[in-house]
This record gives sequence, structure tokens and C-alpha cells, in this order.
Amino acid sequence: MPNYWARCGFDTLTVSPDNQLLLTDDFLRTYLSRPELALVPESCPKERAIHQRLLNNPRELISQDEIEQMADADIQANYAIWFRYRTKLLAASSLESFYMSLFEGEGVDVPPLFVAQLTQIFLRHILGEQADPFEIRVAELLYRPQKITILEDGIVMAADHETIERNAQASEFGNIIDLLKNQSMAMRTLDLDVLHDDNAKSYWGRDESHDFAIQLNFDQPALPALAKVLEKWIEHFLGVSTSITPLKEIHDPKWVWHVGLDASATEILNSLYNKEPVDEATLSRIICLFKLEFKEPNSVMSQVRGKPVYLGMAMNQDSILKLKPQNVLFNLPLNPVS
Repeated sequence: MPNYWARCGFDTLTVSPDNQLLLTDDFLRTYLSRPELALVPESCPKERAIHQRLLNNPRELISQDEIEQMADADIQANYAIWFRYRTKLLAASSLESFYMSLFEGEGVDVPPLFVAQLTQIFLRHILGEQADPFEIRVAELLYRPQKITILEDGIVMAADHETIERNAQASEFGNIIDLLKNQSMAMRTLDLDVLHDDNAKSYWGRDESHDFAIQLNFDQPALPALAKVLEKWIEHFLGVSTSITPLKEIHDPKWVWHVGLDASATEILNSLYNKEPVDEATLSRIICLFKLEFKEPNSVMSQVRGKPVYLGMAMNQDSILKLKPQNVLFNLPLNPVS
């Protein structure tokens, strides 16, 4: 299997005996090549000097006075943000513990891009070398927003939102744009930009291009693949084994617990659970529901033991699907760890 997502930074980390990711100097150096911190021709001598010092020792403390000596105010702000982020990374016992700490307390205070990068790194670690292209492509949903298009024949297509926006702004309407706007199902079967069984191996050469659309209908392989990814995500972070299956509707008079995988799904499921009226337009934004069952009943709160947890994902009013994978880590009805 090719080394997919090679540029995400996973290869610079080390793995502890208990399968947690550990910080390294090389990982810290990767941030110095990001657009927010990388040198440009206009970089002043002070910025260049600090940048070189950090390449030599990415854990070096840089004073606020030195930061303020940089000529560019935006670069000063970028370094201040990164140093605050680095301080928390260095204090954590692992990247996993750092990630979990981000969502505790008063809220996330690091750039969303950094959180998305960590999510991708964790997925690369969790999926390992045995994942198939469908699992890896749907795993992108956990850290990259998707543009959802529902075609006239009821086909639900997801394509990388940033890729679509970039192509649209450049007036380069490639296969994904044509597909989502005006191609028929017959043409779609011949289009390599839609991931299917016959072209799945092509993902390996394009794993960082984000130019494969994927079908999210109930009878397609993407949703079961996403269910597997979520099972592995939960087990890695929480040590809890689950079985997750796609679901068309919830028919459960004793529905006791649910988790929205995104803000829109959370709002819709809360309304349904509370028997509040939900109009058809809002319901139509639900992309899929899942049933989660615990393999170890004693890990669950007594009032939920033996009952399923329902998960949902939904696009927002702009037809964007933006999953929050931390939701399922913090909102499952687990017994407190003593």
C-alpha cells in the first residue's frame, strides 16, 4: 500500500508502546514550512534569524520582544499563535491527550487548520496500512468540509468543498464541477472523479489532490466505510469497542440517546428527540443516520445499557457537510473513568 497522505506530518512522529503519537522535533519543524510561517522574499532579517534558530531547535523559547522586532505585523501574530499552540503541545503526554484537551474547558483556542491537520494525522495512524480507498476517502469527511449535491435521481454526491471553490474561482470547471452541476448518471459511471469499485485503486495516486467525489447513498459502499472509520476512531481515543451501521430512519419509541456528528445534525436530532416540529426542508438536510451499539455493555451508563445510540450527519443550509469528529468522543453515554 502506498504511503498515503504523506505530507500530513504523520511520518515525523513516533508511536509509544500504548499506540499513542509522540511529539518530535521534526514534527515541530513541519510548521515552519507552512504558509503562515514560511519565509518569503519580503521576510525581514529578524524574521529570517528567528526562523533559522527554530529550524535548528524547534523547542527554543523566543521572547515577545524578539517577536515584536519582526517587520511584518501579520507574521508577529502568526508566531504568537504558533508559540501558544507549541507550548500546549510540549506540555501534553501525547498528541491524543493534547487533542482531547482542546475540547475541554471554555473552548478551542487554536486555529481550525491545526485541528484539521491533527485529525488527519490521527486518521492516518488509526487506519494504518490495511485501509481500503473507500475508508480513506470517507475519512476525509472528518477533517475537510464537503459540498453536498442531491441530483434529480436522488443521488447524493459529496465533493471536497475547497477543491470546488478553488476550481470555480479559477474558472476551471473540471470533472467534479461538471459532474455535480450537469452530468447524467450514465456519464458519471465513466468519470474517474467519482470513486467506485472499478477505479478505487486510482485514489492512491491522488490521495492529496482531494479531487474524488463520492456517493453517499444508503446502498453505496461509502457509508459502511464511514461507519468502520468511526468505530476505529472511538476505539483509539476511548478504548471502547462499538458496532456502527448505517440507518435510513429511527423507529424507536424508547430512543434514549443520540449524537450529532455536526452542528446541523445535532440541532435536527435534538428537535426530533424532543418531539418538536421539523419541516420537510430541514429533514431533507439529513444525509445519513447510524446505529451505534456497544460491545462492552458495562462501559455504558446504566440508563442506556442495552440500548443503541443514534448518530446523524446533515448538511447545513448552504449544502455543506462539516463533521465534528470530537462530538462522538465527548457525547457518548459512557461510565466515568475512575
